[in-house]
Amino acid sequence: MYELYIGDKNYSSWSLRPWLLMRHFGIEFVEHAVPIGRSQVGVHRPYSDSGLVPCLHDDGFRVWDSLAIAEYLAERHPGLWPADPRARARARSVSAEMHAGFGKLRAAMPMNIKLRLRGAPPSDEVGADIQRIAQIWTECRSQFGANAGPAAGPYLFGAFSIADAMYAPVVWRFETYNVALPAPAGAYRDTMLAHPGMQAWQQLALAEGVALAYDAVADAWGGPR
Repeated sequence: MYELYIGDKNYSSWSLRPWLLMRHFGIEFVEHAVPIGRSQVGVHRPYSDSGLVPCLHDDGFRVWDSLAIAEYLAERHPGLWPADPRARARARSVSAEMHAGFGKLRAAMPMNIKLRLRGAPPSDEVGADIQRIAQIWTECRSQFGANAGPAAGPYLFGAFSIADAMYAPVVWRFETYNVALPAPAGAYRDTMLAHPGMQAWQQLALAEGVALAYDAVADAWGGPR
């Protein structure tokens, strides 16, 4: 059976991705939750070669990094990527873009599911990241997903896929920081928030005792709702 090492659910955006993916597709795994607070930096190397989580163990073989884990699982469990070649290529493209990009948004909006802030106008750089993500969600659902036809499913490429798991953390960021989205992108956010795996992750995050301070960030986004 797979073993998945993940960080605190309230904060570890990278850990959410493989956890949600495996839970959605019924891929059984043993979960090992490890703290990722600042005092814990560097302690993960005994179970992760990079010193970071998430890390997947498969009969002693280690795979780290959320996108690498997703690709490893996709080779062993059919259906994690869209079946259509063009949809699959687009799903890989937007997943890689999420994986490598949007640094300004990540820095301005650290994942913290316990927070609910009023929201404030973003900087131009963060606003550009938000706009690009909304564009990706809208275009993917229009061409391949919820709005592509009467039989299409509600996710980016119809059925839930790796692409949805890759964007799951930014869904929580938009919810926490009360980010205004165009209606089509807001509909996708709401679809993801209603996903049973997302709701389960939220409940587990809320139950965690760990609390890192993001006071300056909270103030920048208008304080609590």
